Amino acid sequence: MDAARLSSSGRRPRRGSLERPVNTRLVRNAALVVALPLLLAAFTVGRPGALGAPVLPPSFDGAATAALARELAGLHPSRIPGSAGDAAAADWFAEKAALYGLPVERDTWTEDVPGLGPQTLRNAAVVVEGESPAAILFVAHHDNSGVGPGASDDASGVAALLELTRSYAVGATSGERARPRHTLVFLAADAGAFGGLGARRFAAASRFHGSILAAVVLDALAGPGEPRLELAGEGPRSPAAALVRTAAERVGEQLGEEPGHPGVLRQLVDLGIPFAYGSQAPLLGEGVSAVRLTTADDSGRSDAADRVAALDEPLLGRLGRGAQMLLGSLDAGVEVTQGTAPYVYLGTRVLRGWALALVLVAALVPFSVGVVDLLARCRRRGIGLAPAFRSLAGRLVLWLAAGVLVWLAALAGAFPGGPPVPFPPASDAVRSWPLATCLGIVALVALLWLLLRRAAGPRPPATPEQELAGSAAALVGLGAVGMLTALVNPYALVFVVPSLYAWLWLPQAGTSWLRDALYGLGLAGPVLGLVSLAERFHLGLDVGLYATTLVTSGTVPWSTAALVLAWGAVAAQTGAVAAGRYAPPAGTLRSRLRAARMRAAQTSRR
Repeated sequence: MDAARLSSSGRRPRRGSLERPVNTRLVRNAALVVALPLLLAAFTVGRPGALGAPVLPPSFDGAATAALARELAGLHPSRIPGSAGDAAAADWFAEKAALYGLPVERDTWTEDVPGLGPQTLRNAAVVVEGESPAAILFVAHHDNSGVGPGASDDASGVAALLELTRSYAVGATSGERARPRHTLVFLAADAGAFGGLGARRFAAASRFHGSILAAVVLDALAGPGEPRLELAGEGPRSPAAALVRTAAERVGEQLGEEPGHPGVLRQLVDLGIPFAYGSQAPLLGEGVSAVRLTTADDSGRSDAADRVAALDEPLLGRLGRGAQMLLGSLDAGVEVTQGTAPYVYLGTRVLRGWALALVLVAALVPFSVGVVDLLARCRRRGIGLAPAFRSLAGRLVLWLAAGVLVWLAALAGAFPGGPPVPFPPASDAVRSWPLATCLGIVALVALLWLLLRRAAGPRPPATPEQELAGSAAALVGLGAVGMLTALVNPYALVFVVPSLYAWLWLPQAGTSWLRDALYGLGLAGPVLGLVSLAERFHLGLDVGLYATTLVTSGTVPWSTAALVLAWGAVAAQTGAVAAGRYAPPAGTLRSRLRAARMRAAQTSRR
């Protein structure tokens, strides 16, 4: 194809020729469609206000809270969900709360825990009835991974819950207690380290279902990490902007600087990938506006070092006072912090999610216009597209076959399965590759590929016209993937848009290095998602198995997985064209199979 692209006169190839088949002017004009959504998105960027600070200073006792955290971690160092230590930790919380004269509501149920199987789980909640039945929820998880005693993650959060309830304790002489404006719930949830199952259970099945206005998750308040707010939920959901700003300001007043939160790129990835880690994720999935205040390393690497001696008591006191001030602000005006909607937080400003989605969907228009024009040019030149589409269909069969084999292996137990919640990143289930199964899948897919190649018979090198047809068919498939992605989750288009516009220009890239660069740029979207997961959870090369586990457990739906496989088939054909190794099949599949049978019969007669 390089030889065909060279011009003997050194002039720029004529527009519409084989060397310049894409109408750049048409695509450029169609790009004006994106201008209006971009302008609209710019006008939606705003600065949300925070709720006012309470008048009274915080009374949170950091030293007493640290003592409680040390007691819990020392008495029950192993609190794996369903274990005796886990049950004892729930009882410990209830007994300590009873000393304040506050009622404790218990909930016991059986649920499938990722990596552990069916376990008996326990929630314990202190309820402080207020003037309004609408509830403000503060959550910590009393379980841990079992690797270390979990002094910070999350004995410190459970201890902070108890210290927050002390302000509403029944007086020893008066027999009365402070009465908040809203009902306050302090929940010691189970299985928080295994997908936030206790928080999910409470939001969906407690008597407060549908009446929780806002939730704050206190997770590892005394660890070595930098304090931060986690905002991602299950699916494209974010907490109310007023809740995030109020949490940032109240905690920042105690720290001297506002806690961090995920950057713009990470937020885009979180909106595009329908899963998140931490107890705020299932709460957001249930429609509860929730944030998580934490210092935890979500990868689980620091669990072994999370010991009593390493507890950061000063930090625990500062974050506890910030949580208490946040509670006071929410009780005064929590109604403006309820509800969930997609947002992208730009420092102290926010971009509305619907405006971002509109921009991403509009980005499909110029690409689609360019591809339709390319198809029309191919037809006017008499370039046959049917063989190119058959080639793409064959690649799609291979990729879907690989997906089916992974699904069958998951049913057989080779890949981790279970409830649709993410596995802990430190779990052996997402760190130990089933090598025999993986090699078997690769061998079966390779065998299918060889059978299809044998059925196709010998194929001569592609002509420039056939390579153009191969690119055009791949671009049509890519456009279909983009449109279906927009229907499933428009925010996931952030992973598709780079390939749309990088690979659109491949048919007229005149040099091999430029084609390689454009092809690599088109891979940036999926690579971005994998790198984000690997960096966040310190997975390294295990990110492939973790991503597979998200699918086999149902955390990422199979419809999304099917779109990823379809994109892979498009990428394979595009890569073959870019590398000069594309060769279209000769004839239809039926005719190729008939020819293969005839060749086999002739061989047997010989």
